[in-house]
Formats: sequence, C-alpha cells, structure tokens
Amino acid sequence: MKTHLSLAAVALILAACNPPADKPAPAAEATAAVVTAADAWCRPSPNGAKAGGCYVTLTAATDDRLTGGASPRAAELQVHEMKTENGMMKMAQLTEGLPLPAGQAVGLAPGGNHLMLIGLTAPLVAGETVPITLTFASAPQVTVQAAVRQPAMAAMAGMDHSAH
Repeated sequence: MKTHLSLAAVALILAACNPPADKPAPAAEATAAVVTAADAWCRPSPNGAKAGGCYVTLTAATDDRLTGGASPRAAELQVHEMKTENGMMKMAQLTEGLPLPAGQAVGLAPGGNHLMLIGLTAPLVAGETVPITLTFASAPQVTVQAAVRQPAMAAMAGMDHSAH
C-alpha cells in the first residue's frame, strides 16, 4: 500500500510540473507580439521650433506595424518617411504606419523614416532625454528614453566630409 501511495504522489507532482497540452507555455505567449527598441535618440531643436525629429531601431518578433505614439514633450507624434520625388526630398506622414517584418531590424534614421514630435512643449536640448511611447498594430506599447544628441557623421546620409 505504501508503494501505491508513493507512486500516486510522484504522479501528482509530475502532473503539476507539466502544463496541459492544450495551453501554450507562458513564455510563448509573452514573446508572440513583442517589439524591441534600441538606440532611441532625438536631434536637438532650435529655439522656437515647433517640431523635432527622433530615431530608433525597432525589431518585431512577428510581423507588425508601428502606428504612432506619444510623448509628454509634444502635442502629437507622427511616423514620417523621407523620399525623393522629381529630384526633391519630400517628407510625408505614414498614415497607415510603418511595416515591421518579423525578425528584421527596421532603423528610423536621418534622411529616411523617422518620428516627428509635433507641437513641442520646449526645445529638445542636447544632453537631456525625452520619453517616447510607441504604439503598434499588435504588440504592446514600448516606452523609450531617447537621448537628445547630434547625429554621428556616418549616420548623415550623403554628408561624408572626410575628404575635406
């Protein structure tokens, strides 16, 4: 009888350690729709400027879309693209958001896709940080602390002055 009780106790312990087959493990649920953000920064804005540009690299675990966001430093945050039309650079809001293919790092950078803080409450000053909350079509919001700094020369597309 003692052996049967011991076997029953072991069976209960093993059953408690294994989740039911029809329920996914919690770790799988947590990573299903996650976007990570790296190297968030904003360019300093001149006094009196009503808008400022910010940049970040986003990587989504599953196909997703950056749809917008918010910051206490601005009335509105928009996702913008830069493109050349008829030899002229044009900036436009991505009203449908920015696609984030699964597993691919998508860089928002000067001269390309970027975030615009519209209606700044105060100038963006080098050395400070700006909280930005990003929203996505599927993933939970991500809040970053964007450092306000000048862009590295290598990041400035078409502005290599090393030969001067």
